[in-house]
Formats: sequence, structure tokens, C-alpha cells
Amino acid sequence: MKQMVVYGALIMLTMSCVQTTNSSKSQPRRPNVIFIFSDDHTNDAIGVYGNTLAKTPNIDRIAAEGAIFNNFFVTNSICGPSRATLLTGTYSHVNGFTTNGSKFDINQLLFSRLLSQSGYETAWIGKWHLGTLPGDAFDYWHILPGQGHYFNPDFITRDNDTVRHEGYVTDIITQVATTWLDQRTADKPFFLVVGEKATHREWLPDIQDLGAYDDVEFPLPETFYDDYQTRFAAANQDMTVSETMTLDNDLKVNIDFENTRPSPDGMIYKRLNDEQRAAYKAYYQDKVSKEFNEKKLKGKALAEWKFQRYLRDYLATANSLDRNIGKLLDYLESNGLAENTIVVYGSDQGFYLGEHGWFDKRFIYEESLRTPFVIRYPGVVAPGTKIDQFLLNVDWAPTLLEIAGVNVPEELQGQSFLPVLKNGGAAWRDAIYYHYYEYPEPHRVMPHFGLRTTKYKLVRFYGDKDFWELFDLERDPHELENIYEANQDVAMALKERLDELIAEYDDDSAAQILANEME
Repeated sequence: MKQMVVYGALIMLTMSCVQTTNSSKSQPRRPNVIFIFSDDHTNDAIGVYGNTLAKTPNIDRIAAEGAIFNNFFVTNSICGPSRATLLTGTYSHVNGFTTNGSKFDINQLLFSRLLSQSGYETAWIGKWHLGTLPGDAFDYWHILPGQGHYFNPDFITRDNDTVRHEGYVTDIITQVATTWLDQRTADKPFFLVVGEKATHREWLPDIQDLGAYDDVEFPLPETFYDDYQTRFAAANQDMTVSETMTLDNDLKVNIDFENTRPSPDGMIYKRLNDEQRAAYKAYYQDKVSKEFNEKKLKGKALAEWKFQRYLRDYLATANSLDRNIGKLLDYLESNGLAENTIVVYGSDQGFYLGEHGWFDKRFIYEESLRTPFVIRYPGVVAPGTKIDQFLLNVDWAPTLLEIAGVNVPEELQGQSFLPVLKNGGAAWRDAIYYHYYEYPEPHRVMPHFGLRTTKYKLVRFYGDKDFWELFDLERDPHELENIYEANQDVAMALKERLDELIAEYDDDSAAQILANEME
């Protein structure tokens, strides 16, 4: 692969498959779609979802000018599998991408190909994270290898070249995206996925966002000191702020920025240029580490200090994400595209911000099961719309196909929620089905499947130990008390519904586990 350095905002794209046109754009009859897809950004970190401390004016703007979804759930709360579900409209056991260690079968039925065949021009720019390259699944792509880097990141082009862009990853993704929009074919509708790296661990904020939340004292979640009584899997995970989150790798305490350190993605700080390194040293070494070393913290005081630092870095990293969403919205306005372009913002799943003492995701519990989703659809969705129906990420693909006027193949397991967008209507699901697989590493969250209704959640854990959990969400919204043993009548009724969902979604492995239990 070739290696070259590209600097700043002027980005020359390899556009072998895209026709360059002048700046005037004819408006296609079918709507354009921009799907902004972040990583690990929970709705609990977004203003419009109730976080009054988070600075997310542009995500909030999309919701204010369109719709907010309050009950949008994922089918497998982990990064790569969520992207596979977006592309296929199927559960992980069907599309074959059950864990982040999987390799995605790019040759299976993908809704992006159907859009291309119907006349849309398609692109995926930014984080891809599926183990294989997009190939012909998109007309144009410019993707981060693996997790990618926050500073001076490499990208892989559609010609399989590797290029390095100087700057901060969220800015660069926006620059590449708007350049593609400038150069796309004028008379075609477009579908663009903007795959953001933020807010993935290790939470490296842009230089201008360092210390953005240092004056904020974040309230400790009610469940931060959860003792996990009656919940075996919760007690045996490895994703706590107090123990698992590291002072050096995660919180940048006492890092020698002049040297490098090993990480799964290579030498992170070796990538910093002199200006970036100086800013990181001034903030993390001269301020954060100095404060930490002076305090000499232990026990709960140390855990709560780590929690504050975690949220400050996490939300500071999200600042650039929201700012760049604003740049995309401004681009649409200034280029006359806003009225005919649907803008979607969503994340690959939820994330823990100290609830139950955790970070990361994976569990069927609410903080990781629920994901943010807002949409602006001019002329169709009234500003300020609130949607409470149960929706799933398998529904994304069929919805986007129906919006584009493309027949939805029967193989897709989701349902189009376009009718809900157009006229609301009654709830269309009484329950949602979930299945998580990745075990034991990282984080030692046991595999499990289950269902969620408006009132209850029933979960079957398996692997090292087999057991059930049942929660009354109305009485116990934080899911602290497993009431399975004392509520067998409720459990039996929910098991019947779970059996139906397992059959509906053809989850043979779950069916076999339950069959073995009955023997």
C-alpha cells in the first residue's frame, strides 16, 4: 500500500468511481440521506435526551427540527455487530457478525447495493470496523482501518491505498464527506454514511476541547455503588470505573508524551505532531496529573475522581462530534440541499456513564440496550415530534429502502418505520428481542439473550453458568433486583413470548439452549 501525508482542510479524494461536477446541484425527486453514525455515544450524554450539562446543540437541533425516538433499541450492544445490522437489516446470527472479532461477509445482501442499483449514489466515510473492506457495497468509501486514530489518522481508499490526514479525526471525516458531496454526480440522489470514531475509548478530545468540562461537577449516578446482589453476571464483569478503567491508558494520568506506549492500535501518542503534543502535555501532564499526584486518593475518593475525569474526557470528545454535525447541517443549507435531504443521527449502541459503576456496553440492561436516534425529514416529519414506539436497529435498512422507493426484500428481519414517521400510530411491537455473544474478553460480560416489554425484562445468561433474570421495569427502572425466582407465573408467560421471538428471528442457538434446559 502507498503512504502519503495530506494536510488540513483541502483534501484530494481518490474519486475513480465518482463523476466530478460543478457546484450547482439539481434537486433529485427522491430524498437524499445522510446517516451520521457515532460510536459509543449514549443518549444519556445528549441534551435533548435530558442531559443538561452536555453541549450538543446540533444533535438537539436535528431533534427539534424533526423527531426524537425515545425507545430505539439495539439487537446486540457492541460496535461491529451494530454496523453489520445497519447494513443487512438482520440479526447478528443471520448476518454472521456476532462479535467484534468476526469478519463481515461483504457479499451478502446489503441495502446499500439495492440503493445503488435503484439510482442512488452511495458513500461510507469514516469508521467502518467490520474486518473486511466495503468493496462494491458503496460507490465510494474512505474508511478508518480498524478503530482508527483520533489524531493524524490513516484512511483506506477505494483503491486500497492508505493515506494519512493531518489533524483531528472528526474534522477530517467532515472534510472528506463535504468534498465528496461537492464532487458527487449532480443528477443522482445520494446516500452517505458518516461513520464517526467519537466517542470511543480512549476518549482523546480535540485540542480546542481540552478542559471543556473542568468546571463541571457531575452528579454521581444513583447506582454507581451497585453491589450486584441477585445478579451473577453483573457481579462478575470486568468493566468498572473503579477497577477496570486505567489511570494511564484511559485517563492520561502520568503519561510521558515524549515517549510512546503500546496499545491495540499502535503507538497512540507517537502520532501527535509538536503542537498537539505540547497541548496534551500542558493539559494532562501539567494540570490533570499534577492534581492527581497531589491528592493521593484511595478507595471511594479515587473511584469518584476517576468518574469525574472519565465524564470530562468523554463529553469533551463529544464536543467535536456535535460541532461537526453542525458543519454538515450548515453545508446542506449553504448548498441548497437541506429541504431534500434527510439527516439521521444515531449511535451503534448505548454506553455506561458510571451507572452500576461501569463504562462500556454489552448488557441487555437499559443504558446499553437503548441508543440515541433523531431524524430530520423536511416536509414529512413535523418539528418537535416525539416517538415512543419500540424500534430496533434491524429496522434502519428497510426504512431507508422504503424512503428511497425500493422494494424491501423478505430476507430483512426489520420493519420499515416510515409509516410511524409519517403519521405516528399505535405501538407495533409488544416486545423486542436481544442476543449478545462476545465472551470472555474483553470485559467478561456473559453471553445472554432475552426480551424487553413495556413492563418487564427477561434474560437468559449462558456459558460458564446458566441462569435467568427478571426485572419489573416499572417498579425497578435501574434493574437492581432480579425477581425471577419469586415470580414464576410472570416468567413463564414471558418465556412463551420469548420462544415466539426466537422462532420469528430464526435464532437456532438460543432455541437449542432452551431446548436443552427442558430436557
